[in-house]
Amino acid sequence: MKKILLLGMLTVFLFSCKNDNKVAHVERAFYYWKSDGSFDSNTRKGLDKAGVTKLYVKYFEVDYSETMGNFPYDKTNIDSYSVDNFIDLKIVPTIFIKNEIFQFNQEKDLDQLADNIVFLVNKYNHEKLEKVAIENEIQIDCDWTKSTKDQYFYLLKKIKELSKKQISCTLRLYPYKYPNIMGVPPVDKATLMCYNLIKPLTNKDKNSILDYDELKSYLDQKRSYPLHLDIALPVFYWTQLYHDNQFAGLIDLSSADVASFTKPIKPMWYEVTKDTTFGYRDYYRIGDQFKCEEVSTETINKAIALIKKNVALDKNTTITLFHIDYGTFNQYKNEEISNFYDSFTK
Repeated sequence: MKKILLLGMLTVFLFSCKNDNKVAHVERAFYYWKSDGSFDSNTRKGLDKAGVTKLYVKYFEVDYSETMGNFPYDKTNIDSYSVDNFIDLKIVPTIFIKNEIFQFNQEKDLDQLADNIVFLVNKYNHEKLEKVAIENEIQIDCDWTKSTKDQYFYLLKKIKELSKKQISCTLRLYPYKYPNIMGVPPVDKATLMCYNLIKPLTNKDKNSILDYDELKSYLDQKRSYPLHLDIALPVFYWTQLYHDNQFAGLIDLSSADVASFTKPIKPMWYEVTKDTTFGYRDYYRIGDQFKCEEVSTETINKAIALIKKNVALDKNTTITLFHIDYGTFNQYKNEEISNFYDSFTK
């Protein structure tokens, strides 16, 4: 009898350990990062099919200049047509802050910046999105460093104090893995950004958006974090253009777009085989090269399995895909998008 009881207790213990990191409920979200504000009904239909209920909408970015001080730029211009497609979605105002601004700001400057951010968010909510359900949350996106963390954390506290809202922030993998070095931001929750792991121009043979081995180097063992964690994954692509082996900029073309006038030369790399005008004004000549960085469904699924194994998640979490664009549902089927969310509860 004792052996049977012990065996039963051991089975329950092992079962509970196996399911310890299983998420019970996922809120399905997307980032919306397009400055032109175009958000058409087809995009909305795709979100509805995937069961998406929340959008993190970039309102503006913050930079610094000697003449202007801290200033907002690259504002998202949501027109009256687009805003109708936001109805019934929960909207989280999201602000990107360049890390470089902190070298020019003292505490009194950050007090003013926090006040300006809260003012502009409220203004945006009232003038652009008054028909839409705005969450009681502001998310701040910033790639802070060890040298800027004290000023950044001060700014986060001031934004919370002035806005009286829940404050979340993005969390890159280095500060996630090394909180003793990078500190823990004074926010209500954080979104762990599981992409953009490599600087785009530093390694020509790796995918800078999501390289699985690079991700694994950060998620190399089971860890918990002092804040509630949500997760962000990439569903975007970009292409690096090279003239005469020199980087000439990022372009919004996929490997499918360039297939008709290039030849593959190695993984991710294509060479132009005939002078081509693409679209209305883009001209590419023979010998130009493209590095098309895209993230396959298989790679995303491998990343999800790794995250589930080694990141301690709460029973309820938000999974956000970056970012919704015209091409999102061309790159991935609706079933694949939906499965990215479902995988966290399986």
